Amino acid sequence: MNAEQDPSTVPLLSERIRMALADEITAGLIAPGTQLDEQQLGTRFGASRTPVREALRQLSASGLVEMRPRRGAVVAAMTAERIFEMFELSAEIEALCVRLAAWRMTPLERNRLRRIHEESADAVARGDIDEYDRLNWRFHDSIYEGTHNAFIVEQAKALRERMAAFRRAQLREDGRPALSREEHGALLEAIMRGDGEEAAKQMRAHMFNASGALERFASFVNSDHR
Repeated sequence: MNAEQDPSTVPLLSERIRMALADEITAGLIAPGTQLDEQQLGTRFGASRTPVREALRQLSASGLVEMRPRRGAVVAAMTAERIFEMFELSAEIEALCVRLAAWRMTPLERNRLRRIHEESADAVARGDIDEYDRLNWRFHDSIYEGTHNAFIVEQAKALRERMAAFRRAQLREDGRPALSREEHGALLEAIMRGDGEEAAKQMRAHMFNASGALERFASFVNSDHR
């Protein structure tokens, strides 16, 4: 049985397609209004329509793609203002999470967060954005779980999923992963002290720094492709 016939490979392949398209859309390599043809994508990625459709479904859920009658999947137009508004909301949700986590995390959870932070040093040193993005996700996910509030976790993860492509794109600005990790260090220190208010303050700054990095990255890409 080949990879296309094995259902267990579909999520992995669809995720690879989704990430590749999300990176290209947020980098401005695929313009708003562009139709994403399932057959062409299948040929490009060596995939059947099943993982391609799943990738497009996920991109639609995140707002990067619109599903239109008779046209299928079309790259959505996202304004800078809209993206900033998303980061603004995310900053408040993340600040709420880290404030509660600083108060509620168990010693085991705090140590796990520290280990994730330590692991990320190697990814930054190697310039491995994909690995740092994965560890960045785990770092924030651990903070969500540290709130010990299932409803907040659910809402925070849903918003993060919606913004995943933009949060990943900002890491492509030169020097941003190192700065992001430095900001995580300040967050970690506040959490380890149990200082929820300082942790929330640091988190807001972290999120607005990320939105600024994304804006600069997008401006650079757009000017480079004119």
